[in-house]
Amino acid sequence: MLAIIPARGGSKGLPNKNIKLLNGKPLIAYTIEAALACSSITSVLVSTDDQAIYDVAINYGAQETFLRPQELATDTAMAIDNYIYTIERINREQNANIKEFVVLQPTSPLRNSEDIEQAIALFKKKQADSVISYCQEHHPISWHKYLNESGQLEDILPNNIDNRQALQPSYFPNGAIYVFSYKLIASRKYYSEKSYPFIMPRTRSVDIDSIDDFNYAAFLLEKLNA
Repeated sequence: MLAIIPARGGSKGLPNKNIKLLNGKPLIAYTIEAALACSSITSVLVSTDDQAIYDVAINYGAQETFLRPQELATDTAMAIDNYIYTIERINREQNANIKEFVVLQPTSPLRNSEDIEQAIALFKKKQADSVISYCQEHHPISWHKYLNESGQLEDILPNNIDNRQALQPSYFPNGAIYVFSYKLIASRKYYSEKSYPFIMPRTRSVDIDSIDDFNYAAFLLEKLNA
């Protein structure tokens, strides 16, 4: 199975995030190495518009391919358009026929090769259209609120004052693993009636968007390697 690691340049929240050194290694390297360690993955492609990211990716074992067009690397560009472009170009230039692939975001450095293998195995077992990694939310979603223009709280869902233990757990996508059929993606959808979650623990569900996330990931990695 092909693994696509999307890593555009120009991160505003955390400059050069994808190649920023995390405990001495570029952030993107953790995801490349996890993908390369998977027997289910046949090739690892980093989709980027940035030459520096591309060079680091190749140095860590990613496949030599092509840079992403600029129109697919803007703040408003849709990820699904990039997946379609990438698969169609590989199919055309390499005479391939990719029917399924996995997307691994480089901002999830604590997701490991076993997580990826298990998500792919679930995809195949269920003959799924998609398998997406999720993590259990600590607090019930019914406790969440909007803030209106006056700074007052407004319910998102009907108010529920039950103890947390009495409420059904909720889950959120952690951004670590997406396994897709290309047929689903070509229809411009991520979910269907044959979509399933792959549940991951919070300790491997860090998604790096800010310097606080980055520092927390560094702390967890230090503990893991201690």
